[in-house]
Amino acid sequence: MGIEGGNLSSEQLQFFDSNGYLLLESFANPAEIESLRKRMEQLLDEFDCSSTASIFSTKNQQQTTNDHFFESAEKISFFWEEKAFDEDGNLKQPKQLSINKVGHALHEKDPVFNKFSSSDKVSGMLRSLGYQRPVVIQSMYIFKQPGIGGEVVPHQDNSFLYTEPTTCTGLWLALEDATNVNGCLWAIPGSHKDGLVRRFLRDENGVHFDKPSPCYNQKDFVPLEVKAGSLVVIHGDLIHQSFENQSSKSRHAYSLHVVDTNGCKWAEDNWIRRNVDPEPLYSS
Repeated sequence: MGIEGGNLSSEQLQFFDSNGYLLLESFANPAEIESLRKRMEQLLDEFDCSSTASIFSTKNQQQTTNDHFFESAEKISFFWEEKAFDEDGNLKQPKQLSINKVGHALHEKDPVFNKFSSSDKVSGMLRSLGYQRPVVIQSMYIFKQPGIGGEVVPHQDNSFLYTEPTTCTGLWLALEDATNVNGCLWAIPGSHKDGLVRRFLRDENGVHFDKPSPCYNQKDFVPLEVKAGSLVVIHGDLIHQSFENQSSKSRHAYSLHVVDTNGCKWAEDNWIRRNVDPEPLYSS
């Protein structure tokens, strides 16, 4: 993408171009972090867990999971950690410690998350990455719960949010310090230069990958340890992952995925099928 002014320096843009990621310290200030965390606390308090607790305890798990998943594209939906339930399908601990993530339209449906997601600093940064008419296509609040926060296997964001040509960028905001111990992100520097490996497709049978995952050498990954308030910018083709959280501390993060809508096409076989087109953050 071309570079049009914006608030990233030429050194930062060069680093991003070479490595496929960029760490921006203190992107969010303590008040912003606090407001996002407090708001999520409220949303969790108001959430009636009996409404979707069946997802992991029904025989027809795939279908209910798919419907819940598909509908979340335009809603605020709650997803459980796999290890949150006992054999009888009951939560082993309070719901606050059992949720894996909340998504995928927080940025649209909630004023507090919308305020951050559509802020000038987010738009300014996207301008400097060359976005002409960006939309936030999904947002997630990720908890990475102590002891049970599941791993996220190596993947590329463009697999899930494919445009022709590819334009996805991930923005991952640490709401708590992310360390080696509590499940920080890991990435293979420069892996974005090797192109897209596989796609995650939706058809009449649900969702699936079109190819198996390649095997990666763990020695190639570097940890992206960051302090709360830091933003990790992730190229859509960068191979990245995170491990289980085996510590006693959570690792909250707010993640946005952005695609351009100028001169590129949203793939019809992506899992997200919107009834209403998202509003662009700006149009240049």
